[in-house]
Amino acid sequence: MSEIMEVNANQADQPAAEGVLLPGQGAQHPGMGRDFAEARETARRTFEEADRILGIPLSGWCWEEGDRVHRTDIAQPGILTTSVAILRCLQEDGLDLGAAPVTLGLSLGEYTALWCAGSLTFEDALRLVRLRGEAMQEASEKIPSSMTSLMGASAEVATELAELGAQKGICAVANLNAPGQVVVSGEIAALEVVEAKAKDHGVKRAIRLTVAGGFHSECMRPAADRLAAALDEVEVCAPRIPFLSNVTAAPLTDPSEIKEALARQVCSPVLWEKSMAWCLEHGIDRFLEPGPGQVLAGLARRIAKSTSSRVHVRGVCDPADLGTPAGGCNPAPTSGR
Repeated sequence: MSEIMEVNANQADQPAAEGVLLPGQGAQHPGMGRDFAEARETARRTFEEADRILGIPLSGWCWEEGDRVHRTDIAQPGILTTSVAILRCLQEDGLDLGAAPVTLGLSLGEYTALWCAGSLTFEDALRLVRLRGEAMQEASEKIPSSMTSLMGASAEVATELAELGAQKGICAVANLNAPGQVVVSGEIAALEVVEAKAKDHGVKRAIRLTVAGGFHSECMRPAADRLAAALDEVEVCAPRIPFLSNVTAAPLTDPSEIKEALARQVCSPVLWEKSMAWCLEHGIDRFLEPGPGQVLAGLARRIAKSTSSRVHVRGVCDPADLGTPAGGCNPAPTSGR
């Protein structure tokens, strides 16, 4: 059963602890993580460990194979490894993950968040995301599908457009990322209907995304079934810190429910805006984003602005950021009011 945890993130005698936001697919880029591996032995050993666990040259594919890093089955383990490498460096420098008031990840990032919470070992998380990426890549190749971002659309408008698209094939709302940033997913013919009708429904722009397939829709059902079977064979421990699920936008504590949510997530919408709203409502407004890019910082800005809140995200996507203290200045702080 899902359980809401009350979190006091603002202790009177010390700065507020940071929640941890973990990026998902789309944050990857050629060479991701290489600068950390060159700068810190801990990061280098993390990538070597990933290569050994998976039995593939993951680091080489991420660093030396150009656009190959954008393949779903490479991007997913690559992003997780990069985030874990950065977090291990931060831990080496004194970060206490056990003090984090919450951890959450966007789609793939949930597996990194569960490692962060002590629910998954690095090896199990890595093997799961590799399998997840392979299964999603295979599902994408079986059903021609994709995703379309609807700029300026509300959830209600996106749902109406998805229902229109569904007359031509699988089509559903896939990501509720932030106000005015909603993504629909489905078969190509269905998305063509959505894109053609978008302006009539007040959508500013409909942008077809460069992704392998229709993630977070029924196009991924074979991948979800395969992942569910793999999760049955993995030990998931109760989180040591609050873990927010994409599927529920609320904390989950029971390992069996976490497994179920991870499998459901592949075909279900990502409730990122609601998840971040939960954090703000519970007084958590300072975050750490370790990993490639600063996508989640940008989403946090939009969400905070819509709720007249303030939020600060300390991005760590470059070795120079490792020296930035919690709550200190950062080249890309995020705030909204």
